[in-house]
Amino acid sequence: MCYFDQTRWVCGYWKWGNFRQQCNKEYRTGETCGLKLVYDTVLMQGQCKICDQMQKKERRVNKMSDDIQRWQREGNRRATIEKTQQDIYDIQIQINDLWSSHEEKKRSTA
Repeated sequence: MCYFDQTRWVCGYWKWGNFRQQCNKEYRTGETCGLKLVYDTVLMQGQCKICDQMQKKERRVNKMSDDIQRWQREGNRRATIEKTQQDIYDIQIQINDLWSSHEEKKRSTA
């Protein structure tokens, strides 16, 4: 039951911070018992790194979708459209993985 700082963002994502205080169950200097408790919570404004990554990928998907629509109007770009559609699919999978890890961390309590 050693105490650590916690950083929490507006979106609900959090991470452990620095070690702050040793509990009385651990007698060795500089060691922790393994059970983490919150000493102090630092609230951060803005988004976490995962939210930023998801937004970047979503902007990229939106641009690719706009490009596909433009290429379809222009015509004669079948291979480029197919490759870009596959790229969009791959990026959507990455976004879903990021979202899953973000939600899992939010559900776990500190």
